[in-house]
Amino acid sequence: MRDRPVKAILTGTMIPAPATTFKRVGGHPVADFVNTVGGRVADRRRRGHDLRDRIVSERLDRLGTLLRWAAEGGLLTATEVRRLGRTPPAAAAAAVLNRAIELREAVYRLFKARIEGWPPRPADLKTLAAVAAEAHQTQILRFESLRPVWAWPAAAGPRRILWSLALASVDLLGSEDAARIRQCPGERCGWLFVDTSRNGSRLWCDMADCGNLAKVRRFRTRRTGAGR
Repeated sequence: MRDRPVKAILTGTMIPAPATTFKRVGGHPVADFVNTVGGRVADRRRRGHDLRDRIVSERLDRLGTLLRWAAEGGLLTATEVRRLGRTPPAAAAAAVLNRAIELREAVYRLFKARIEGWPPRPADLKTLAAVAAEAHQTQILRFESLRPVWAWPAAAGPRRILWSLALASVDLLGSEDAARIRQCPGERCGWLFVDTSRNGSRLWCDMADCGNLAKVRRFRTRRTGAGR
């Protein structure tokens, strides 16, 4: 039997499907996870190694949103969403969501430090290490098509999303692609992406979005200056 579409599951008797939609321009699931905010704004008045960029708006507003994001990105199958999406106790759902946001912000600051050439904060390393250690402790080895693969036990709950993201974050930070991680300079954006362009010259998270907005602003500025 084919899995029902994720949207159908989320709009059935499970957790209601949020209206939030997510753009995926990061070029890597971890970057897209970090980008589950409406944007990040740096406080230019602060000096030094400031990692406390203000979040414009939070998009991970509930556990159902996190499940939908994971399913649309291929981290969960529709069958897994069906199993995980049954409304858990409010306290348990809130705990997973809060831990997801805590992990996301720690990973963001680690990437930000990598981009800026700043030393990572020990607290952020500790957060990532804790979730990654939990992931390693929970993984099981099983055989698929006569080949061993690491997997999560069937009883694993929504936290398995965080385990996958933590392990992927460690891999990305330690890979050659870490040198290609960029932060979009778009106004009220600050999203991260992996620059896979041939000459490493990509500037915007999305040329059709932040890139075009910047072109419009430059045009208006030139026109205003010419009219004076």
